[in-house]
Amino acid sequence: MRGLFFRNTGSLDNLKVAELLMPAPGTGEVLVQVLAAAINPSDAKGVLGKMAETKAPRVPGRDFAGRVISGDPFWEGKAVFGTGGDFGFGRDGSHAEFVAVPVEGLVEMPPDLGYEQAAAMALGYLTAFAGIVRTGAVQPGETVLVTGTTGSVGSAAARVAAWKGARVLGTVRSSRDLGKRDDLSKVEWIDLESRPLPEAVKELTAGKGADLILDVVGGPLFEPCLESLAQRGRQVAIASAGDPRVAFNLVDFYHKEACLLGVDTLKLSSGEAAAILRALLPGFKEGIFSPPPVETVSLDDAVRAYQTVLAGTAGKKFVIRFG
Repeated sequence: MRGLFFRNTGSLDNLKVAELLMPAPGTGEVLVQVLAAAINPSDAKGVLGKMAETKAPRVPGRDFAGRVISGDPFWEGKAVFGTGGDFGFGRDGSHAEFVAVPVEGLVEMPPDLGYEQAAAMALGYLTAFAGIVRTGAVQPGETVLVTGTTGSVGSAAARVAAWKGARVLGTVRSSRDLGKRDDLSKVEWIDLESRPLPEAVKELTAGKGADLILDVVGGPLFEPCLESLAQRGRQVAIASAGDPRVAFNLVDFYHKEACLLGVDTLKLSSGEAAAILRALLPGFKEGIFSPPPVETVSLDDAVRAYQTVLAGTAGKKFVIRFG
């Protein structure tokens, strides 16, 4: 079979298209023919050696959509998708024509969802649900602030929060970005260029603040998000742009009785990730959750797509299409 492979970390120059041995599924695993696989920033960072979980040599790739070929009579022939666990980091991932997947990590694809769309949606919605529901424990009627709302994870989080009955506030870097995601009709937008985030949130909430904040940006937005919390509010961090070290007023933090939480989807097992995706299935089936804009690439063009993703200039979600 053909796939992407790197023998050593440290540079994307180490990532090559290669002829590889077929995976040998172990006990409790199946062989999946990969028909589509998304490229995520963490895939590129894994090749660079910036993800502690990466063990080289390795086939990268976290997200997959395809068809079960063998290993379990119940699953054989079924269209499946998934993500999570140590795919692409501690075990060979999905950026090859076939991948071995634990049965507990399989989720049957909704009939109206294409392979490219399923692969493109998996990690974004997994992260959004983990932050908003699993960790953030959103409740109907609460006000949720999502930063980076026009991105893959941010837009998914906005939809998940609204699906759960919350009011959603979202951020854009400037008013020029407001027209980019007009599909997010339930989001009340905050233009970060026009005024400070805490001021805008307090105005929109009559001085109360946000009950739950999912900060997908971190870095310079970390402290403004904390200042935007309501009394006993929860802030969930999943990333940090730039310097990972942040500062904030500890006295204000404990007087507010705020709660700061972290989410790392790499710590989710295949089974935990599959359970989240199954919880999202009603939204997929009803068309409430839509995929990000997708650009399909061949395996031979995948290394170039990795470079674009790492540079942060990808306007769409790159998905490798096999077959």
